[in-house]
Amino acid sequence: MPYQNMSLENFAKHVGMDAREVRRLADRGELPCEKVGGEWRFNRARTTEWLQQTMHNFDHGRLVTLERAMGGGVSDMLVTDLIGLAGVDPALSANTRGSVLRELVNLADRTGLLYDPKGLLTALEQREAMCSTALPQGVAIPHPRQPMPYVSAEPLVCVARLARGIWFGSSDRQLSHLFFLICCHEDRQHLRVLARLMRILDGDMIARLLEAETQNDILELLITKEREVTAPE
Repeated sequence: MPYQNMSLENFAKHVGMDAREVRRLADRGELPCEKVGGEWRFNRARTTEWLQQTMHNFDHGRLVTLERAMGGGVSDMLVTDLIGLAGVDPALSANTRGSVLRELVNLADRTGLLYDPKGLLTALEQREAMCSTALPQGVAIPHPRQPMPYVSAEPLVCVARLARGIWFGSSDRQLSHLFFLICCHEDRQHLRVLARLMRILDGDMIARLLEAETQNDILELLITKEREVTAPE
């Protein structure tokens, strides 16, 4: 039941937070919740939206905890397993927000996994109209607002780079150069993929991806970095 409301305790378990911290943040108005009968209630859809918009501010430990809360161990899912070489483009041909989304869908279509390119494009456009998926440091992560299990044969992630960045709505007012299209089939998997990408895409990694020359170079950088961040501490 993806849209049901959660109690404070259930919300804390859902996102891997301490219930006392959740109460403090809720009392300060920093969480997506409302009081019903004197108790805080959290809507699942609003919670997912809040995580998508704030996750890039989480520290490493909180991202790891969130991944675990979404199910499974930290090392039993690899984002790079969802990225095929055909879904990597080091020189995307686009110069507007609209053309970036269209070309990302075309890139996804070239993987042979996409059933409904038009449906995916519409979902991406609607998501960007609601709130930009651009992040600081020149990265954007376009994705549908809700998982789309019937739009593709398998969950997938595509990676594209623009030679010249474009304005995509980042809070730091910087142009976006790197784009990661996420198309998952299930809500928890979607959030795990987002959290993993936040761990992979540190400043040094972004700089290296911008300098990579080929599809293979980009994918190998991502694979190596993901192995590092998921290695047992």
